[in-house]
Formats: sequence, C-alpha cells, structure tokens
Amino acid sequence: MALTMTAKRRLVTTALLAPASVWLFVFLVLPFIAMVIFSVGERGPAGGYQAAFTFAQYANLPARAAAYWNTLLLAPVGAFFCLVVAYPTAYYLAVKASPRHRLLLVSLVVVPFWTSLLVRTYAWMYILGSRGIPNLLDMIGIADVRLLNTPGAVLLGIVYGYLPLMIMPIYVSLEKLDRRLLEASADLGAKPVSTFFSVTLPLSLPGVMTGVALVTILLLGEYLIPQLLGGGKVFFIGNALVDLFLQSRNWPFGSAIAVTLVAIVVVVLMVAMRIAWRISGTRQVDLI
Repeated sequence: MALTMTAKRRLVTTALLAPASVWLFVFLVLPFIAMVIFSVGERGPAGGYQAAFTFAQYANLPARAAAYWNTLLLAPVGAFFCLVVAYPTAYYLAVKASPRHRLLLVSLVVVPFWTSLLVRTYAWMYILGSRGIPNLLDMIGIADVRLLNTPGAVLLGIVYGYLPLMIMPIYVSLEKLDRRLLEASADLGAKPVSTFFSVTLPLSLPGVMTGVALVTILLLGEYLIPQLLGGGKVFFIGNALVDLFLQSRNWPFGSAIAVTLVAIVVVVLMVAMRIAWRISGTRQVDLI
C-alpha cells in the first residue's frame, strides 16, 4: 500500500511537471542548442548559416565592444537608479502607508504594466523630443538642449520602465517585516536611523537582491528602450542581435553574441544568488 501511494505521488508529480518541462525543453533548451551550433558555423554567401566548425565568430566579438560596453554599463547603473527610487517608495508603502490606502497605492505602482511599454516609450520620445522639454526650455532662454538620443534618455526610460519590477520585491520583503523588532529597537534606545540600518535594511536585503537581479538580467537583453530613446546612438547587445539577424543576416556572429549574453546572465544570476544566500544565512531566497 505504501509503495502504491509513493507511485501515485510520483505519477502526480510527473504529470504536474511534464507540461512545463516539455515547454522549457522545446522553447528554451533546443533553441539554445541550435544557437550554440550556429555560433561555431560560418555566414553563408547570401547570409544565414553555413555548416562549419570554427571559433572565428567568438574571436570577432570585440567588433561589437560598444554594444557590450553600453549594456554592461547602463544595465547595472539603471538597476542602481531603480533601487534608489524604489526603496523609499516600497518602504513608505509597506511601513508608513495606512492599511486602508495601501492596496490603492500598490495598485498605482502596477498600473503602468497595463499599458504597452512601446506606447509608454513613445510618450517619452515626445517628452524628451524637440517639441517637449527642450521646447519649454527654449521658451525661457535655454536653447540647444538635446535630451533625446542620449545615454541619459535611455537611462531615464530604463528607470521608468523597470521601476515597478524593483519596487514589488522590496515591498514584499518590507511588508513581512516583524514590527516588534522595530519596537524593540526603539525601546532599547536606538534612533530611527540606527533602527533602519541595523534592523530594517538587513532584513529587506533579500528583496533588494531579487529586484536588482531581476532588473539587471532583463536590461541585459533590452532592445526597445535604447532603440527608441537612444536613436541608434546608444547600442545595446539586443540592438546588435537585431542588426545581425535581420539586417546583415550574419547568424553565426549573432549566435556567438547571444551565447555570450546567456553566459553573462547566468553569471549575474549566480552572483546575485550567492550574495543573497550570504545575506540571509539560508538558501531559501527567491530571485525569480
């Protein structure tokens, strides 16, 4: 009877995991294997892929150094600015806001996701373009101000687009905070600033690491924001991939860049998980 129950549990577990496993294998593992195979091939005479075995595509990666530099610089910087804005917001929502208004305020954080990122980015193109803020500045005598197609515009779009993804994990960590710890700290004579740095911040660091990892990983593959707000002058790895696959049709080189991007994402995730484990003292930290 015990064996029968064990077999039933295994069958149920297999049935529950099978759809997701098949989906991941077909749409994640197999494309990645194809990408690795393409990356050691050659570009065909008319573009595309030609079977070969060479590491020339990886040796040519420095040709896209600007895309790597922009991505590896602006992605963590964007995540940092998201954190700077998100933490006070999440702290207010979780600790200071009244329970009656908290749900409404949290809903307002999520509302931007109800609108397409493309539409919101186009709105920023208008705001930062010649008919937006620069036009207003020109009216008051500040002329020749260019905001669009600059790294600053891309950074602003990143913070605006990814801010909710940083707020929510931090909010969840702070909302689970035991208020009795704050009261005990105050009873022992600690000032609010000391309580924050000795109690609140350490206990919320798993949420901070989750938000930073999530935003950074997504930014490493970002295409839309640098394309629209950077105007082709701020090139990310995602933009390089679109150019190589759809314009120049150099699939092997594009695959080599994609493989290195996956490797970078894996490294970032592993580092974030390791830091989170050390902070929390346990491996029960969710980064996804």
